[in-house]
Formats: sequence, C-alpha cells, structure tokens
Amino acid sequence: MNPMQEIKIEKVVLSIGGTAENLEKGVKLLKLLTNRKPAKMMSHKRIPSWSVRPRLEVGTVVTLRKSAEEFLKKMLITIDNQLKKKQISENNFSFGVKDYLEIPGIEYQREIGIIGFDVTVVFKRRGKRVKLRKIKRGKIPKRQTITKQEIIKFMEERFETTFI
Repeated sequence: MNPMQEIKIEKVVLSIGGTAENLEKGVKLLKLLTNRKPAKMMSHKRIPSWSVRPRLEVGTVVTLRKSAEEFLKKMLITIDNQLKKKQISENNFSFGVKDYLEIPGIEYQREIGIIGFDVTVVFKRRGKRVKLRKIKRGKIPKRQTITKQEIIKFMEERFETTFI
C-alpha cells in the first residue's frame, strides 16, 4: 500500500453543551476524563428562544491528539463497539455517550451528577499539513479525503467495531 494513502486518527474531540451551572459541571467532567484543561466555547448569535446572547459561554471542548487511540477504545466500550452508518461523514465520525458512568474505571461524582457528552473522531492522511501550514500553502486533491467506506474498513480492522 502507498504510505501516503495510509489512514491515521488525527484527533478525538470531546464536547459538552450547556450554560451557567451545567457548563461548570461539563468542565469538571472533561477535566476528570482527560486530565486536561477544557476550553470554553462562546456563542456568536442571539437565539432568544434558548436565551442565548452573543459572547455567552455555551459549551466546553477538549482535543486529544497523542493519547487519542487509547481514549477512543475506552469510549467505544461505552457504546458496545457499535456505530450507525449515518454517524459517519467525510473524514470523521461522531457519537454520543449518554452517561459518563458507562466508562470503565469512572465512578459517580456527586458534584457533577449525571451528564453525557459527544465524541468526534477526525481522520487524516499524510500530507494534510500542506493545506494547513502558513508558508508555501498548497491545495490537496480530492483523493486525499477519507470516504465512509474507508472509515468503516479502518474501524472494523483496528477497533473491531460493528456498523448497523
């Protein structure tokens, strides 16, 4: 196989949405799971029906890069290594964990309560940096994107995941 066509996990992103007290609980949970400081996301638009205004903190997020693969294995256990095909899109897939208590080795935290979060896994091929770097930036061809079928094959071989 061409080494430039090899698929790798670029990052695993954990996110929790919420405002005020729920946001603080989300920050504590992500810190507990990853031992990293989560970033808070701010809204840009006004949505009166949800009482959201611009520059209001509405979510928290953590990105894992080096320890992504081991963490992903833990997260897949919580959903019984099963994913739906509609959860996959080009270059990534996402799934939700309804309750953090399903993660092996994690116990109930009274100050957090019961809360869930979203997990997004982003894939890449070698050469993606050409598109992202500042100096001598270039375009990458369409064949560099990772299709649904390639993600399904990768996950079945690497993580023994079943797809519904």
